[in-house]
Formats: sequence, C-alpha cells, structure tokens
Amino acid sequence: MPGPSVAAAPLERVIAAMAAQQSHVGRRLHMDLAEHIPSYRAVPRELLDQIWHRHFQRALAVLREGKVPAPEDFGEADVARDRVARGVPLSDGLRAFRRGLSAIRDLFLAEATAAGLDPGLVVDRTTCLWDLADVAGVRIAAVHRQAEVDSALYDARRRADFLRGLLHGTLSAAEVHSGAAIYGLDPSRPYRAVRAVPNGGIGPDALDRSLESGARRHGRSALFAVLDEAVAGVVEAKPETGDLEVTAGLGPPTDLVQVHRSFRAAGRMLEAARSYGLRGVHDLGDLSWRVAVVSEPELAELLLDRYLRPLEAEGEFGALIEESVREYLSSGRRIREVARSTHVHVNTVRYRLRRFEELTGAGLDAPDTLVELNWALAARELPRGR
Repeated sequence: MPGPSVAAAPLERVIAAMAAQQSHVGRRLHMDLAEHIPSYRAVPRELLDQIWHRHFQRALAVLREGKVPAPEDFGEADVARDRVARGVPLSDGLRAFRRGLSAIRDLFLAEATAAGLDPGLVVDRTTCLWDLADVAGVRIAAVHRQAEVDSALYDARRRADFLRGLLHGTLSAAEVHSGAAIYGLDPSRPYRAVRAVPNGGIGPDALDRSLESGARRHGRSALFAVLDEAVAGVVEAKPETGDLEVTAGLGPPTDLVQVHRSFRAAGRMLEAARSYGLRGVHDLGDLSWRVAVVSEPELAELLLDRYLRPLEAEGEFGALIEESVREYLSSGRRIREVARSTHVHVNTVRYRLRRFEELTGAGLDAPDTLVELNWALAARELPRGR
C-alpha cells in the first residue's frame, strides 16, 4: 500500500466525489427505508436528512483518517430518544443504520474503482467502514436501550403523578379528562378506588402489574401505580386477585372527578381488613360495621370493659362464657344450635348466658346490648395494641 503522502491526493479526490453525491444517495436511501422499514415512515424527512448528514460525514472522516472513533464519541442519544418516542424498534434502527452504511460503502467502492485508487488502500478503508459499523452498532444499541429505560421511567412517573393527583383530588376536571384520555379511562363510567398491599414474597411492582393486567384481561379499564409502598388505582369492577397474596380495600363507585372520595373509603377498608388479618379485596359490603370498630378504638375499649373484661375474673370459665355468648349471637340466638356446636347440654348454655348477664348487668334480649356486644366481640378479634 502506498505511503500516506502518495495516497492522500487520490483518496481526497474520491472523498470529494462522494461528498458531491451525499444528497442524491440520501434521497435514494430515504425511499429505501420507507419501502423496507415501515416504522421509519413516522420519522420526518428533515430529521432523517440531519442524521444522514451526520453519518455520512463521520464515514468520510473514517475513510480519510483510517481510524474509527471511540464508542463514547458517537453522539446517538438524541436519535435514540427520538426513535423510542416514535415507537421505532431497536432492530429497525440497526437495520436502517446498516443500510445507510452499505450505501456509503458501495459509493466508496464505485468512486475508488473509477479513480484507480490503490487496491490495498481500498481494502484498508473498507475494513475501517465495517469496523465503524460494529462500533456504531454497539453504541446505538446501548443508547437505544437506555433511552427505552429512561422513557419507561418518565412514563411511570407521569402515570404515578396523574394517579396521585386523581386519588387525592388535586386535579381540575380538565386535567382529569385529559389524563383519562391518555391512560385509557372513560370519564363517563363510574370507577372505584383501590388501595392494596402485598403479602408474602410478592413486591409492590409485581402486584401493580398483576392487578392491572388482570383487570384489562377481562376487558375492564383500570389504572394502577405504586404510591407510598402500596399499590393504588382505579377500576371499573372489583379486581380478581386469584392466588395473589394481597390485602386490598375497595371504595364505592363514583365518577372520576370525585374518585378521591372513593380513595379515602378504600384506605379505611384496607386498614380494617389488615386489622382483622384478612386477605383479598374487601369493600364496605364485606366489612360492614366492623370498619367502625377499627376507627373508633376508644369506643371499643369502653365496650370491652363493659361486656368482656368482667368475664376475665372467672378464669377458664369466663372464656367458656365468652365462647357461648359468641356462638349465641352468631347462631341467631338459638340455644340448641349453640349446644350442638359447643358439645354441651342446653342447660349448660343457659347457665353460661345467665352468668354473663349477672357479671355484666346486661340483658341479652336488649337491642342495645346485642349491638354493643357484637362490637366488643369484633374488637376482641383485633390484634393487641390496635
């Protein structure tokens, strides 16, 4: 291969001839990409021209210097972000780059042959172009994947910000409708707020994905996000959790603009369900007045003092009295049913119930006693310290 001084002039003539054809080759490449890579039809011609100019000039520099730039010298981040935003897959981006570099290689070989460029120099510079393809391909793939990650994180933050504003009632009606259009919610339909926490080995992110995919699998619109270590969202219908280890509270249906009210109720349902150690999704229809037991600890303490703590002085017999009273209420006050379930004589049940009335001073036939006693028994089921 001739020395640098001998080869420089013919090589520069080849490079000049190539530079004169940059626009012409670029137009052919644009038509080629539109025909063979459909995703590139979404990329504006002006932007493609800018990228083509960058790649073309870089290739000419490699041909002139016989040296490939270091990976960090490839400024492809802006291109990658644009491709990700337009939904162009990485595979299509790499195919487009290879087609462009092939066009440059073919142009170089044609002009080098016409100029009678030294064959050794042609082989050397062609090898440099392929090295450029390898280095640039790796760099393009890396920045594209990073752009995908950054885009996903940005979308997740926007999604969480919208959902947080929706559930806390800080969005205007216009903002609610705008966000609903973006995230596939129908403002004309009622939605229920959900607040859920994972149990067992599942994490909040996995729970988030499972709940939303489950809702959409049944053709229902839903939106979930991880907020403050819990999974929160809005659904059209009660979520199906299947085998998921989760405890969730579900608020009442309401329109999207007012769904923050449903979210407050969902928080109370979740607190009550967790207090009773329940699994699954629970709403007010499931928990009923027990929600109030959790939220009114002072009243619960008062009723425990009135109805159940007097039995503790009786030791084991007091525990049997409480068991009989509990069965008496749950059976619809049928003494024979209580005797059957506790395996004792009916007279034993009657004695225990009478003893309860003596110790507490309350009559089991009084409506107030029945309400308050059920409340106290429900409070007894809560873990100590609630």
